[in-house]
Amino acid sequence: MKLQMTMLCWLLCTGAALAQPYPPGNTKPRIFVHLMPWFETKATNTPANTWGIHWTMATAHPDVIDKDGKRQIASLYYPLTGPYASGDTVLIEYQLLLMQYSGIDGVLIDWPGILEHNDYPLLVRNTEKIVSVLQRTRLHFAIVYEDHNINITAQDGALHVGKIDAARADMAYLQAHFFTLPSYEHLNGQPMLLNFGPQTFEQPAAWSRIFDSLQPAPAFFPLWGHDRYAGANAAGTFAWINEDHTVSLQKYYAEQDSRPRIASAYPGFESYYLKGGWDGPRWSIAHTPATFSTTLDLALQSKLPYIQLPTWNDYGEGTTIEPTREYRYAYLTLLQRKLGVPFTQQQLELVTTFYNLRRYYAGNAQQQKKLDAVFAQLAQGDVVGAEKEMKAMKKGR
Repeated sequence: MKLQMTMLCWLLCTGAALAQPYPPGNTKPRIFVHLMPWFETKATNTPANTWGIHWTMATAHPDVIDKDGKRQIASLYYPLTGPYASGDTVLIEYQLLLMQYSGIDGVLIDWPGILEHNDYPLLVRNTEKIVSVLQRTRLHFAIVYEDHNINITAQDGALHVGKIDAARADMAYLQAHFFTLPSYEHLNGQPMLLNFGPQTFEQPAAWSRIFDSLQPAPAFFPLWGHDRYAGANAAGTFAWINEDHTVSLQKYYAEQDSRPRIASAYPGFESYYLKGGWDGPRWSIAHTPATFSTTLDLALQSKLPYIQLPTWNDYGEGTTIEPTREYRYAYLTLLQRKLGVPFTQQQLELVTTFYNLRRYYAGNAQQQKKLDAVFAQLAQGDVVGAEKEMKAMKKGR
């Protein structure tokens, strides 16, 4: 009865106890996690039968498997599921349910724009799949726009329209596909749009032109220190990860800025760039629960309306909180405790059991239909019903 009452309490909230104040007397911020949609396996990548570059970089070979059954991937950490395809529906269900049972409100999806260059079309496809599954959960989402990709495409000689026209096409796509969805996060009636920069458009007039066909204009959040490039188009800014760690965070939180801003809480920064043969930062911040606890406490104490967790799954930069073989559920259970949600590792493990059953019964339409119902139960917080159904399915294996 106690467990059922806990579930009822959760259902009456907007997510996993997300309507509860934290800390007491303060308004609880909205918690969003930054998600990379760029991972591909040999079965999903283009060209076919090759691993995606974010598992390989320049030096890793995932077809090489060690004595512990781990593939050689471009990461210091190994996902609990093994290396995956970001567009795999079963994997997406697993990731979103874990987020929901950790107390996360939504997902900030790193999005490349619609240019037909590099792996951008795959990322656009994967984002669409993630958003499609997300509609069956209680999570919200918003887009983190990579305007830098327009410069990359131009430098590679593959941009066949003007840069501003390319960005306007990206905005038209977002307006048509995402901004009007009920699950898209809005601020004061405007769809939230983050930008990892700007890096291509560094004049406010350019952003005015890029947004002038959108009704309403987005609530635009450049990366901290970059809002001058957007001028009055910037609704606020978002924090990230700097080499000086908490120094930058504390300075950001101390700023006198009346605009809404987005705090940052991360587990560390331990990149694979040097080992993987890629350019990128060479500094590091210890990837530990202590780092995550410290940055999360600072974010909560800042009383800012949003907190972004960078990241769910950037294995290349070593900022992941998704379960891995090395730290398993440590970051998610820490998040549960800090946010005061009525869940524990038991519910996270139940989600993993659901994922494993999806894999075990691949190709069995009858069992998959039952698992569709289990997903709906888990998405709505019916842990008791979902667990009962899965126990029956496990007995039948």
